Amino acid sequence: MINNDVLRSIRYMLDLSDQKVVDIAKLADPAFALDKAQVHAFLLRDDEPGYLDCSDAVLAHFLDGLIVHRRGRDDSLPPRPVEKRISNNLVLKKLRVAFELRDADLHAIFAAAGFPVSKPELSALFRLPGHKNFRRCGDQLLRNFLKGLTLRVRGDSPGGASLRA
Repeated sequence: MINNDVLRSIRYMLDLSDQKVVDIAKLADPAFALDKAQVHAFLLRDDEPGYLDCSDAVLAHFLDGLIVHRRGRDDSLPPRPVEKRISNNLVLKKLRVAFELRDADLHAIFAAAGFPVSKPELSALFRLPGHKNFRRCGDQLLRNFLKGLTLRVRGDSPGGASLRA
């Protein structure tokens, strides 16, 4: 999935301002250079003037910062290095950690989006890439996960508990 779409979805889901996106990204690494103008350009549609591609580094810093923002920093552990390449599987993993989602939560999120996923399919998404049962997370799967998580976080789904920050 395009990094800009992921960033746009999460920003909408959590109702974040451009400055809050910058602040969250800096939680992962305070020395990371990102400003409001860049974030605004990332959030534009690709046919609008001023549009910029969101790099893997920007999305990785934002997702790592989101984990710190939602769960807090564990000072007993050394800081993790930020990933150089972002895949749909990694986005899924980082959102799972940030929102403290269990398997049952993930199944409910996919079901709310109208895209039920079986237990073996779900566990295959979280395996290491070299594992024989590893499965790549496709764009449609990630898009439906973001849709279901948005319904859950914003409280728009029936019976969905709000996870808003």
